[in-house]
Amino acid sequence: MPRRSRARTVAFQVLFQDDLNPKINPAVGDQLLRRRLGTDELVRFAQSLVAGVRRHRAQLDKRIQQTAVNWSIERMAASDRNVLRLGAYEILYTDTPARVVVNEAIELAKRFGTAHSSQFVNGILDRLMKEGESKQ
Repeated sequence: MPRRSRARTVAFQVLFQDDLNPKINPAVGDQLLRRRLGTDELVRFAQSLVAGVRRHRAQLDKRIQQTAVNWSIERMAASDRNVLRLGAYEILYTDTPARVVVNEAIELAKRFGTAHSSQFVNGILDRLMKEGESKQ
């Protein structure tokens, strides 16, 4: 697994943990990142993703919900919801190419979601990406 993909995987796991245990100390997530990733470069990359999603979570949820017609954030599977938050954050707030982000999110959805998660995530992030392109 490529290095940044591994960092995204562990960042997703921290976000999933945050989602299911909202009162957990954020330092627990940092410890997991350090323990699982090893190199400072990957830890910093994953920390930037986790911190960005945490900081912009309300805006991300709003954009995801607007894009996911007839789906509320609460109705989505926790794995799908957190893959979408991570992908939406990278599309909206980083300079990572959107196609790379969508492909990485699809792989996370395949690995951690249901049989239909990858299609669901792909559809929403693709729409979000295209909305961003049309506003530029």
